[in-house]
Amino acid sequence: MIAVSGSGPWPGTDVLEAQNVVMGDLAETPDGITGIPFAVRLAARGPAADATGSTTALLLDLPVELGVHGWKLADRPGRDLARAQSLRREDLDALAVAAHGYVGPLLVPVTGPLTLAASLYLARGDRVVADRGAVAELSESLGAGIAQHLATVLRAVPGAEVTLLLDEPLLAQVVAGALPSFSGYSALRSVPAQVAAERLATVVRGARDAGAVRVVVHGGAAQLAIEPVVSSGADALALDVTRFDDHAWERLAEARERGTGLWFELPPPTTSGRSAPDIPAQADLVVAPWRRVGLTLADLAGVVLLARAPSAGATPDEARAELAGVVRAALVVAERAEG
Repeated sequence: MIAVSGSGPWPGTDVLEAQNVVMGDLAETPDGITGIPFAVRLAARGPAADATGSTTALLLDLPVELGVHGWKLADRPGRDLARAQSLRREDLDALAVAAHGYVGPLLVPVTGPLTLAASLYLARGDRVVADRGAVAELSESLGAGIAQHLATVLRAVPGAEVTLLLDEPLLAQVVAGALPSFSGYSALRSVPAQVAAERLATVVRGARDAGAVRVVVHGGAAQLAIEPVVSSGADALALDVTRFDDHAWERLAEARERGTGLWFELPPPTTSGRSAPDIPAQADLVVAPWRRVGLTLADLAGVVLLARAPSAGATPDEARAELAGVVRAALVVAERAEG
């Protein structure tokens, strides 16, 4: 059965209202479509609630603080970390209220270890990803912290079947060695794909030990992310495939044959003038290349479609409309899978 979810980001600052909307819209979906409600992340509340800040609040024994260039490792916990942890508790409280009595799948998004290492700075120096030992330590800390976090989620929503979504938009850049150094005059040394897979595997194991039903890694929009995700042992790979050529799709087909599930992030449907959104064209972003590389339409029944993170300046109503659009696209995909 085709499933639909989102990657976590949501506009606005009222976390309870946002969580109520997502739970309501995805807990009840049309016949033939499985909705997977997700824990929302509201970055508009400030740096302590953005993708990096909210995830650093989960790290064990690695305090952080805000510096000139963003979040960095700190010598001791301070008010910046306390703010991030406070917002995390607020998010959990909102989830517990919005999901009271809920039984079913629940997606919990967290920034993955490689993107976190690329976004976080050492206490005195460059990005964490520049130090192999620091990356390993960060991955261990994050894996342990996520395990504790998921245990807390399961206490808040006892009926949840938790899927962890590790968001890794910078994974391909980390593996390619395309990230600029602190000075900006050179690029940081690449992290080999196998090493990246090992760091991901550390977090995957921690999540499974905490009771996660599935672990999905969102590799962004680059095919270079495919191999480390598949090698990490994650249950599924999520990607924005809108710019993938047939060669990249063939690699996805190989990943599918190796037992890795496929999740696809879809952009909002296109519109022309006053015409209705082109939902079939949105669905064909997945269906057409799927056919071209020889995958069977029946196998489409196992995919999950993700709504793209709302654009900067989007309103909650616009985000809700885009989520509803992906549900409609899923109905088209389901019809073609049956055909």
